[in-house]
Amino acid sequence: MKTRQIGFTLVEIAIVLVIIGLLLGGILKGQEMITQAKIKNVMADFSGISAAYHGYQDRYRAIPGDDPNAAGRWTTLPAAISGGGNGVVGGTYNNACPATSVAGTPESCMFWDHLRRAGFVAGNGAQQPFNALTGMLGVQTGDGAAAPAAALLDGAGGPGFVGLIMCSANLPDKVAIAVDTQMDDGLAGKGTVRALLQAAPNPNVGNVAATATYQETSSNIYTICRAL
Repeated sequence: MKTRQIGFTLVEIAIVLVIIGLLLGGILKGQEMITQAKIKNVMADFSGISAAYHGYQDRYRAIPGDDPNAAGRWTTLPAAISGGGNGVVGGTYNNACPATSVAGTPESCMFWDHLRRAGFVAGNGAQQPFNALTGMLGVQTGDGAAAPAAALLDGAGGPGFVGLIMCSANLPDKVAIAVDTQMDDGLAGKGTVRALLQAAPNPNVGNVAATATYQETSSNIYTICRAL
């Protein structure tokens, strides 16, 4: 009398392993596709906001947020608040912006209010938008100082940014590296795109030197800034 063996044959085990491999491969491929979509989204933020900024300048001959004629142009309540008109956008990219501009609102917040009233970007009010990684998108003016102790994202001992810059925070290392590489030179401390290794979400970028080099550890998070 033959004893019937209970268990899987080698063929059955091989089939199961192949299925598991295909599933894992699909998951990894899906994750990479999601990452690539986020990279493209972040790059679209930079190009879209840059286009909106220059479009506003062409139309009104003023910088959004700093526009001295905004209050007279948009009077429907809540009326717009005019900027100082001195060519500098006051405030920082990560200011705690109110939903509606009021007297004393930083110009870096009114930047968004003016662009939205003009129809260049979607939404209402003065609060900053967020990127695809839930990081803050914002603008501020660089100081152009040469010393790291006084520079805004100083570049490897050279001068910091001059003029208006846009920053996008909370970017995983893989995303930040890809964005910098595709928009600039892939170097964290040089060029028109510079990065700061974050210790906390949406960090200040003034009076600090840019991070010298990117390190892809799967845990590093960066804020990247680009001159507009």
